[in-house]
Amino acid sequence: MNTHVPPAAHVRPAPARPTAGVNLTALRGHNAALVLDLLRTAGRTGISRLELAERTGLTPQAVSKITARLREEGLVVEAGRRASTGGKPRTVLGLVAGAGHAIGLHLDRDELHAVLTDLTGTVVASRRVPLDLGAGAGAVLTAAACEVDRLLDGVPQGQALGVGVAVPGPLDHTDGVLHRVTGFPQWDGFPLRDALAERLGLPVVVDKDTNAAALGLALGADGDGARSFVYLHLGTGLGAGLVLGGTLYRGARTGAGEFGHQVIQLDGPRCDCGNRGCIEALCLAAVARGTGAGLDEAARVLGEGAGNLVSLLDIDAVLLGGRTVLAAEDRFVDGVGAVLRARARRGGCGPAIPVRGAPGGATLVVEGAAQLILAPLFGRGDGAFPVHQN
Repeated sequence: MNTHVPPAAHVRPAPARPTAGVNLTALRGHNAALVLDLLRTAGRTGISRLELAERTGLTPQAVSKITARLREEGLVVEAGRRASTGGKPRTVLGLVAGAGHAIGLHLDRDELHAVLTDLTGTVVASRRVPLDLGAGAGAVLTAAACEVDRLLDGVPQGQALGVGVAVPGPLDHTDGVLHRVTGFPQWDGFPLRDALAERLGLPVVVDKDTNAAALGLALGADGDGARSFVYLHLGTGLGAGLVLGGTLYRGARTGAGEFGHQVIQLDGPRCDCGNRGCIEALCLAAVARGTGAGLDEAARVLGEGAGNLVSLLDIDAVLLGGRTVLAAEDRFVDGVGAVLRARARRGGCGPAIPVRGAPGGATLVVEGAAQLILAPLFGRGDGAFPVHQN
């Protein structure tokens, strides 16, 4: 596979990749998505058709038709037999994890991280390279396409389901158009989704890095069972991903979570967004001091912002991530937690909600980006908890 990187000024669309193989049409139905989600969560132990019918509320005949179609598509196989309480042993079915692949891209301000995952979201290949988001769309698209090509080298044709892209906000998730990314106004109005889809010949979904991370947390046990939580990401910038009632909340115009640009100090330092005293500017200025006291100050400021969200949304937990947090996770967890505990004591509203480091570490955002492609196949495109019968 050609991985030559042409000059940024001469980016040309690559030939479209064949879409034969996994039949996406067969996966669009709600009932098929429910079945696939149960097969995914069953893991290697598999699940029988009768169990699928009981847990989805579908008739055994409907389950048989769905699973037969999924077997024809190569997504499901018989995975052995299990003893039953009466009659002959039940045949169990399993998801073929390697039957399809998704790519996650995290385009940060100074780095590109890319992963290739199977249908379960397990990473099977990963790449990380420097990136200058200010170098212009041509250079960034070329770098992204190059890494996608390298990850797909050796993947059978038709198994690439699409590319999920996580970028700093703000942006329009519905149309895949970037707005004024803080510090990089040249991206304002750029149709990243369509431009990258044309370049790759693959479906592309674009979302904020914080939303991608929150999606990944909502889909697994990583939210520790909390149905409403906020993920705060402090790295080269500061933003939030909101999960409310078990569903990723993007807002009416997909602009929710621009947490870093709430003003908490009217005469504070100038922020790149043009305002003064934004939480992002205050946090990054404190971190830049490079001292323990600076980190403690950043954690305190972050805690005040987190406290505002807790008071406003009545959420269950605050999860912290991003490279700056990861470099001193205990310090940030303790500092933010101390602010929330002090607020809870003053407010008399019971114990403070828990503050934890978000599981997933440095790969949380990029793996969440892959879930932008995978989650809809399992009926969980917004990070919603699946609707299975008990």
